[in-house]
Amino acid sequence: MTSRLSLTVLVDNTALTDRDFMGEPGLSFFIETAGKKILFDTGLSGLFFTNAEKMGIDLCDLDCLILSHGHSDHTGGLPVLARNLTGATEGKAPRRPCLVAHPRCFWPKAKDGEKNGSPMSEEEAGRQFPTSLSEKPVWITDDLVFLGEIPRRFAFEKGDPGKRTIHTPGGNTEPDYLVDDTALAFRSGTGLVIITGCSHAGICNITEYAREVCGENRVSDIIGGLHLLSPTPKQLAKTGKYLNRLHLDALHACHCTSLPAKLALAAYCPLQETGVGMRIEW
Repeated sequence: MTSRLSLTVLVDNTALTDRDFMGEPGLSFFIETAGKKILFDTGLSGLFFTNAEKMGIDLCDLDCLILSHGHSDHTGGLPVLARNLTGATEGKAPRRPCLVAHPRCFWPKAKDGEKNGSPMSEEEAGRQFPTSLSEKPVWITDDLVFLGEIPRRFAFEKGDPGKRTIHTPGGNTEPDYLVDDTALAFRSGTGLVIITGCSHAGICNITEYAREVCGENRVSDIIGGLHLLSPTPKQLAKTGKYLNRLHLDALHACHCTSLPAKLALAAYCPLQETGVGMRIEW
């Protein structure tokens, strides 16, 4: 029997109507499954912590912290989390969640010459959290897996680094193809739930790899950013046709998915509204 999973949106570009929460251009999810409390990304600032407090969610009792990739709109809240964990545990040994990410997550990044990577270095992250940096899949529970490095199999999702660069440990500056971009996959009773940060690796690439890693072809839901801000008509059509073949129960596209892209995808699959304050269970 598979376990159940609940996901609460702490940060997204938009907040649900009639809720006393704020949004920002970033992403953060709070996940509970198999007795574990998991934070997936930390948004752009400390807003994830503020929204969590309003929701009655205690982020000082986390088991795991997972980063989808190293951009600042997904790692910007790391210093806030570290400070709050320290402040909440004065007088006793602090509980530090295990941090899981790709090995390139903390390499310095820039776009158009401006820094857009994690505000926390790998060394500092290692001092703050027990850290597991892996290119390979890491099973968080029996049914939830961190996918690690995503193979880029679909030509229409290979992507162009443009003016994005990454600074290697050897001192070189290279085009940033966002090799560190990854996602989570959960085996629910009705199929896989794919949980993404930005999908720089391509949502079709991510989904195919999740099916392979989990040994499950059925996909029930996809939630997170799809990085379809200004896709070409060809890419959008191919993405839509791929998603249509999955026969999804729902598509919760948010964060870095533009309104025109959402409207186009709604013709292929059951698109659902997503925003800060939403809680969903599988």
